[in-house]
Amino acid sequence: MTEAAELPPAPEQAREVFGDRFADAVRYAELLAEAGVQRGLIGPREVPRLWERHLLNCAVLSEVVPDNVTVCDVGSGAGLPGIPLALVRTDLKITLLEPLLRRTTFLTEVVELLGLDHVTVMRGRAEEVMGKIQPVHVVTARAVAPLDRLATWGIPLLRPYGEMLALKGDTAEEELKSASAALSKLGAVETSILHVGEGVVDPTSTVVRVEVGESPGGVRFAAKRAKAARTGRTRRRR
Repeated sequence: MTEAAELPPAPEQAREVFGDRFADAVRYAELLAEAGVQRGLIGPREVPRLWERHLLNCAVLSEVVPDNVTVCDVGSGAGLPGIPLALVRTDLKITLLEPLLRRTTFLTEVVELLGLDHVTVMRGRAEEVMGKIQPVHVVTARAVAPLDRLATWGIPLLRPYGEMLALKGDTAEEELKSASAALSKLGAVETSILHVGEGVVDPTSTVVRVEVGESPGGVRFAAKRAKAARTGRTRRRR
């Protein structure tokens, strides 16, 4: 049996980024390194680089998330980027959306342990929760799927004029080009590639931003959204 890798001490940048929630960030890193590995949520080889590659890489996404908005972290997995984002931004209302039970169980435990009252855990697939979740200002995601497929899941969950922020790697520009037609059909009106975390992570984190117009998801999802809204009103009347 391979010996578990040891979690390195938190780098100085983590104290600056997480501020008064630094101790909670350390506890979260410990949970990922222990229970996260034991339950198969992250690979043991990721433990030595949990801080730089995972927690800080995700926390710096906060640089481009507007103030006081609602956020849905699609395919949240072990809570990346949703939980680091929640630790640095208590002004946000965040939903961690994840289809697998063992992951939502872990996420619920983390949220309760860290006292993240502004975070909700929801089990389900993005394509199944329309009508069950209020449309949000921002959808976040990290390493969930190629951009075109990710957009079909995430964009329909947005409010009009909302945005999807996807943490991507070196393939960001290539993915954005190949997904341009699909994004247009889904109601995207503006796309850009951002680099965040200067002075915190090296290399900086790459974010693909997709901004939508008045019909997130395009015509097909506008009809589904209207139907879901009507169903919701009918249930409330009963």
